[in-house]
Amino acid sequence: MPGANRSDMEERQLLNHTADKEQRPLPGRSNHAGNLCPSEKKLQEAICVLLVELCERFTFFGIVCNMILFCTVKLGYRNYQAAIVNMCFVGTSMLTPVLVGWLAECLVGRVKLVCICMFLHFLGTALLPVVAFPFEDIYIDRRHILHTLTKREQKIVFYFALLTASLGIGGIRAIVCPLSAYNLEDCGPKELLSFFNWFYWLINLNSAVVFVSISYIQQSVARNLGFLIPFVSVLMAMITIHMVRGEMIYKPKTDSSLLTTFGVIASALKTCCVRYRYFSGGMRNWMDHAKENYGGQYSETQVESTKSLARLFPLFAFQILYRACIMQIPSGYYLQTMNSNLHFSGFVLPVAAMNVISIVPLLILVPILECINSYLFSSKNAGHSPTIYIVVGQLSAALSVMAAGFSEIHRKHFPQVEQTLSEEVLLVSSMPCFHLAPQYILLGVAEALVTPSCSLLSFWLVPERIRGISMHFLTLFNGAGCFMGAFFVQTAHAGTQGNWFPHLLHEGKLERFFFFLASLMMVNTLGFWTIAHRYNDLNQEYTKEFRGCLPEEKLLKHERAITHYDGVLERSPILSPMEKT
Repeated sequence: MPGANRSDMEERQLLNHTADKEQRPLPGRSNHAGNLCPSEKKLQEAICVLLVELCERFTFFGIVCNMILFCTVKLGYRNYQAAIVNMCFVGTSMLTPVLVGWLAECLVGRVKLVCICMFLHFLGTALLPVVAFPFEDIYIDRRHILHTLTKREQKIVFYFALLTASLGIGGIRAIVCPLSAYNLEDCGPKELLSFFNWFYWLINLNSAVVFVSISYIQQSVARNLGFLIPFVSVLMAMITIHMVRGEMIYKPKTDSSLLTTFGVIASALKTCCVRYRYFSGGMRNWMDHAKENYGGQYSETQVESTKSLARLFPLFAFQILYRACIMQIPSGYYLQTMNSNLHFSGFVLPVAAMNVISIVPLLILVPILECINSYLFSSKNAGHSPTIYIVVGQLSAALSVMAAGFSEIHRKHFPQVEQTLSEEVLLVSSMPCFHLAPQYILLGVAEALVTPSCSLLSFWLVPERIRGISMHFLTLFNGAGCFMGAFFVQTAHAGTQGNWFPHLLHEGKLERFFFFLASLMMVNTLGFWTIAHRYNDLNQEYTKEFRGCLPEEKLLKHERAITHYDGVLERSPILSPMEKT
């Protein structure tokens, strides 16, 4: 049967091609560490990537931690403007890794692009001290300061520095520190959840150090020199990358891209609209219109992968409003703390140091959650899904914003006192800032429950070939949440003529903004709770449906079945020689 032999030969060639593609050395990797065993090389790479990640986060939090104070006191911005600038910078820093990742795949080489991004990051963090000039504590003599800039020049340099720094952040996160660099392909749900828990635990520990040290330097000791610290930190990241050279430039194994995913969706929509009037619904899913078998432009593997990713879009969409609530820490909560009494035993606390209160619950809860997860995943229900964590975390975020509204009402009952921040005298409430601790704690609990769980579902519930794309989409929706928070602030200020997000908090109704956001978050939590059952079973529903439907994986299973059957025929004493032939 020549047809059958030709078919078997094609299947074997496809299997060999797939195996060769997986085993082929990645471009851009040098062999200068070839004397090390594979386990030592993986450990060295993981440590180096983690160091660069921590250095990058150090610079990021160093820029964010006191941006509102700098914008209001130094640049003369109003409160809502400073909050919008801060949230837009955070959102841009989340979106740029997706853009840079696409550029690295399609247009520019990874090594060249990472060098460009490192230069942009260096340039941005180096320009921030220029905005902070004059250095009040550095004089040429007793009469003349070293340097000065006009307000307009300061704003231009400030925005340019933020833009270049965010582009540099995108390059570091997308090229140098992708999740693929941690070799998570062979991990199960339990190991993945443990990795994400401890990964975010380390990042938040790093941010706690930044919020305490850098915020105090910027605010109290030498507030302008504090902007030099991100500059020094990015030098550390550059040195780390130089030490390992090509080993840091990781090229993930992927056969898909964002353009392919968007192309599948666009092609399916276009074909669906054109043929809806003429054909009855004989397809199980509308995305099947994009398959080549149905007149589309994409293979079955690409369409099935996109279908598995599309099932996660509701999960992503419900993270937008949650991220807008989380963004109240560097915006609304920060303004509340700045307008509260920061004196504690004769010491003026940095405003951003209150963020540590939101980090402490995460640092405490992660070891506890690890014990709970070990029990749940070791029980009979090995397919335990962390959707309950997401529901409880989003509920905690809603309660946090609601508590912020009540705290704002409570804060106004205290008499006003004068308080000096960055050599500026402000009129603030005499309420101790620690009265705001409950709202910070609730948001910290929310982050400990939601972020690792969403990362696990986004990474595990799709085929391996598009896991990077899935994490990109989660990042896109998180960035959209930051811009949604900025949109809420702008709308609340414009729609109420500054009453819901005032410049002077004691003259406005900031609590109404918090209550409005809390009500939206409660609806968002209920909405996610109604669809959470779709992601409950990590083993049966998604693993079989998503991974078992791809042609290459079907072919591998078919090959194993043929080999097993041939072995049975050779060993079977029941069949006669005539039956074997």
